[in-house]
Amino acid sequence: MPAISGWQTRFLRQSTWFFSACLLLNGPARTEVPAAEVPAIDLTNAIVYRPPSLSKTERKAVDLLVDEVARRSQLRWEILDIWPLKVGRPVIAVGKANDLAGTSTLDGWLGQLAEAKGAEGYRVAVEPGGVLIAGNDSRGVLFGVGRLLRELRIDRGKVVVPGSFRIASAPATKLRGHQLGYRPKTNSYDAWDVDRWERYIRDMAIFGCNAIELVPPRSDDDADSPHFPRPPMAMMVEMSRLADEYGLDVWVWYPAMDADYSDPATVAFALREWSDVLGKLPRVDAVFVPGGDPGHTRPKFLMDLLEKQAATLRKLHPKLQMWVSPQSFDATWHEEFLSLVRAEPKWLDGIVFGPQVRVGLPELRQQIPSRYPIRNYPDITHTLKCQYPVPDWDVAFALTQDREVINPRPLGQAAIFRACRADSMGFLTYSEGCHDDVNKIVWSGLGWDPDASVLTILREYGRYFLGHQYADTFANGLLALERNWQGPLATNSEVERTLHRFQDMERAASPALLRNWRFQQALYRAYYDAALRDRLIVETATQREAYMWLGRAERIGSTLAIEGARQALRSDATNSASADRRGRVFELAEALFQSIGLQMSVGRYGAIALGRGTHLDTIDLPLNERPWLELKFAEIGKMANEGDRLKAIDAIVRRTDPGPGGFYDNLGELTRQPHLVRGMGFEADPDFRHSAVVGFARHLDGPLAWCRNAQSLYDQPLEMLYEGLDPESSYRLRVSYAGDSPKVPIGLEAEGTPIHPIQAKPDPVGPIEFELPLKLTEDGTLRLKWSAQPGRGGNGRGCHVTEVWLIRSNR
Repeated sequence: MPAISGWQTRFLRQSTWFFSACLLLNGPARTEVPAAEVPAIDLTNAIVYRPPSLSKTERKAVDLLVDEVARRSQLRWEILDIWPLKVGRPVIAVGKANDLAGTSTLDGWLGQLAEAKGAEGYRVAVEPGGVLIAGNDSRGVLFGVGRLLRELRIDRGKVVVPGSFRIASAPATKLRGHQLGYRPKTNSYDAWDVDRWERYIRDMAIFGCNAIELVPPRSDDDADSPHFPRPPMAMMVEMSRLADEYGLDVWVWYPAMDADYSDPATVAFALREWSDVLGKLPRVDAVFVPGGDPGHTRPKFLMDLLEKQAATLRKLHPKLQMWVSPQSFDATWHEEFLSLVRAEPKWLDGIVFGPQVRVGLPELRQQIPSRYPIRNYPDITHTLKCQYPVPDWDVAFALTQDREVINPRPLGQAAIFRACRADSMGFLTYSEGCHDDVNKIVWSGLGWDPDASVLTILREYGRYFLGHQYADTFANGLLALERNWQGPLATNSEVERTLHRFQDMERAASPALLRNWRFQQALYRAYYDAALRDRLIVETATQREAYMWLGRAERIGSTLAIEGARQALRSDATNSASADRRGRVFELAEALFQSIGLQMSVGRYGAIALGRGTHLDTIDLPLNERPWLELKFAEIGKMANEGDRLKAIDAIVRRTDPGPGGFYDNLGELTRQPHLVRGMGFEADPDFRHSAVVGFARHLDGPLAWCRNAQSLYDQPLEMLYEGLDPESSYRLRVSYAGDSPKVPIGLEAEGTPIHPIQAKPDPVGPIEFELPLKLTEDGTLRLKWSAQPGRGGNGRGCHVTEVWLIRSNR
């Protein structure tokens, strides 16, 4: 192919500029030109020009650009406050558009790309002589710097940018932030020093985050952590300062923790305490008080408290906003809250929608006066027993990884974002550690541009944090990790392919990449998932063999049958499965503790409690029914009569058998719930307010089926539908209830006929049976409907059903 001449290059650039301007004038507030049209520009020896009129915040953005390039390339660009008249090196001009105007070169650059209107917007354009970063305002400068950093191709000693890269963009979402709580409950944040926090706040800003949310020293947490490098109050001050230096908003999540706010003395104490804490912070833009989780104050007294707090705190921070959520309220308190908000108190600035709100976001938007914006507070940090559980998660993951695992869910988070976007003005996500780092970036990216490709966001993530050579491989690896969690684990061959993908990266990785905590996290998950699947396959096979031994009991006797089953289930057979992969999991856990303070064990790393990211402590939990079978074997061994022993063994073997013409549904197992009415599903209903969702609870003293269940939330019923029943037969119903909320009463009806009233669940867990009236099945169909106690608050869980047998008997 012949070389492109000078006039052809100029023509291509002019055509590109015209096309970009037309798009901006007639289309969305964002345009890019494909980077392949013009050769890359070498910025290795670039000079950075910043006008002397830049503010401190804008100068901080310039420092960020130079520092982050130096960190990755070991090159430090020179910064000039005077435009260089003659220089043979590319110039990167950074500032607000009106500060950059005034020289012929910069005026020409500014004129080539129309402005993206709006606060925080920017223009970034690669020109023959360098790069333009022109912000609409101070934050626009910061976010323009971030956009360039995400596009640079940086190697040691070399920096390159695509030659035709140009973009003008402004954010679609007003508030884009993340909670960063320095407290013991988090699985990593409590180990971070000020330098680490500054790095992370920079990382968030580079991807478009414009706010952070802090947590006060007193919350529903321990007062101290063995990992704290500084006391909580001192670190809170530093984090507020850092956010202010970069021009980011500072929110404070401040739960009302005291027992009785109807007591004037309690209110006086709270006014002093909150003022003392927030008065020390250099910057506070807003305070968000959750109605519950934690805290449990009747709305009348809570709102009275917040009115007083708003008046007091605005003496310290005059522009402070006060926001509140109706989290954990039961139906009565929710209605009282609505009546108070509908009076439109002037001191209140907005409402927050978060976990444990009785109604969905669209309904809350309809209930709240339009003058109050709604801020979203999505839980991006947990996988189960949470606002947005992983749909149909395999029980092996739930038992071992629990609810705070390294959890990149890029496509899932995009679905959640898009389902919530229309009814909120923005978001500050709920996070309890760096394990949800990918999810933060996805929310930030979509918050800026809701139409952005998730794959593009992940490529920028890989390019910036790992290196340009990993942009595609790492992005696709993160998507593969999400696919690991889809469908039954034992048959998900994607898990093995995902591990091979990351092992290829691992073998070729530089020492710097192997020390990179973001790579370590993804690698850890790939090894953990694969090791878990290896063991699940083995333990499923050993359980199958054990049941085969038990099925021979009539022929070989109870003693030999039980001994054979025990030998099949022996732990040494399963412990040898994937030993190398399991060992690599522990090595990577140590590496993550050293690199980012991630605490994946209570005993090894001082995590606060099981379930708080402590996957190492649960990695070896049985994935089959061995614990329950050992308990049953011990019971059978105490029976004196062989006939009784054989009968007990037969009950184990036939436990799930519904008999001829009957049906057995294990409602927590995807392949055995054909009669469950699933509802809308995750894509349309990501918080499962109108859909059945698989839930989990550790009941290791029972069959594995008791560890998972189908559930519905709040007042939504859980339903099953049978069709094609024999109208000439009567049926008996057997049901087991087990879940993480055993004290929530539950009721059952069929075709409008009560089967049992709302009542306590059996304790201990065990099946209960009911004869169904003939009229319920005489048309060949049966619809069952379970409901938990109506009007309840809290997390809304409690309508749990684990197993259902429909047993036929002739008339």
